[in-house]
Amino acid sequence: MDILFIPILRLLITVINFYTMAVFVYVILSMLEQFGVINRYNKVVFFIHNFLFRLCEPVLSRIRLFMPNLGGIDLSPMVLILILYFLQDVLIRVIIKFPA
Repeated sequence: MDILFIPILRLLITVINFYTMAVFVYVILSMLEQFGVINRYNKVVFFIHNFLFRLCEPVLSRIRLFMPNLGGIDLSPMVLILILYFLQDVLIRVIIKFPA
């Protein structure tokens, strides 16, 4: 059981890390587009933004359903990152509890 259990948990932790970085990049890219620092009509920027939008927005939109309206301030990425850090910590503690 440990032969499969621990590597799967480590893989999940790695996936959570990559998803957290994707959310960070999505938020920063969105801010840079809003302030006009980068051109959203550039093909590379559009491709990266479209990919990150399809990756992050389904989860962020579900979180926004439960968040109160703060007048244009979107805290859903921060809530998502906190949830991801919590899940990552739980998985790390499970790995420590059941060493290979």
